[in-house]
Formats: sequence, C-alpha cells, structure tokens
Amino acid sequence: MIEKKELRANIKALKKQHTKEQLLEQSVAILSKLENDDDFKKARIVMIYSALPDEVQTQAFLEKWRHRKKIILPTVAGDDIIPVELAEDTGFAVGDFNILEPQNEPYTGGYDLIVVPGVAFDRNGNRIGRGRGYYDRFLCKHLNVRRIGICFDFQLVDEVPTEPNDIRMDKVISLNF
Repeated sequence: MIEKKELRANIKALKKQHTKEQLLEQSVAILSKLENDDDFKKARIVMIYSALPDEVQTQAFLEKWRHRKKIILPTVAGDDIIPVELAEDTGFAVGDFNILEPQNEPYTGGYDLIVVPGVAFDRNGNRIGRGRGYYDRFLCKHLNVRRIGICFDFQLVDEVPTEPNDIRMDKVISLNF
C-alpha cells in the first residue's frame, strides 16, 4: 500500500494539472451535489470549512447558506480546531494557514452535519488530511454526527492508508462519486 507521504505528494502533483478556474468550476458542481444530499437538506447546524486554495472552494457556498442554516467554521488554536459560528456580523482575519477564520466566540453547541476537507479519500470513507491530525482529534469528540468528505475526483483513490485514530467519513462526495 502507498505511504501517506507519497499519496500526499501524488495528489499535490495531480492538483497542479488543473487551473484555478477548473477547480472552481468543479467546486461549484461538488457543492451542488452536497446541497442535494439528504443529510445536508435535513441539517440545521452544519460545520464546513473555509477553503485553502487547493481545496474544494466553499466561499460562495458559505455566503449562500449562512442565512438559511447555522454555519460553523473551524479555526485553529495550537493543535486544536476551535469551532466558531458564522453570524451576521462575524468578521474574518487571516489565520495560521492563511485561511480566513471567523472572529467570534467559540461555538459550544451540537452539529447535525460536519463537512470535511481532505488530501485524499477512498470509497470506504477513509481520509488523509495534511498530517497534523486536527480533524481526527476534533471528529473523535463528535462520532454521533454525520460526516461528509468533499473532494475533487483526482483525490479519490482505491485505498487510503489508515491508522487506529483516523476517523472515517459516513459519505464522500465528488463529481463522479
């Protein structure tokens, strides 16, 4: 089986074969599939991410849904994800990874759905992230919440190497999966 480091490098190389415009176009289609997913339709409180440049782009999606559902965004403090509600008056600041992070009090309520980015996913819902374990540490505290991974098709692989602390997605959504 391929090692995580090698898989991350392979996916990074595949991303470079796509223009920013192509990835944005694919992002719109992937998020449209998410909108039509029953788990998303039923969810009132959704945690989703503010995208890095090489992830499924969520900015327009966040703007579209922030007035219809309670949207929670992750911020990073040290080694932990700190969830923050995207409220009407929420301002943003550039965070640790040059991600726009909402500036608000930490959110302490529950979730109906958590939408998760990743470097790669397999069809069994396994994922690898960037290697720091932020999402796995966060998700292990919310195992009763539905988890959907979203990714570009080239991020779907036959098998993701896993470790005991890796948290599996309930579902993965891409253009063709």
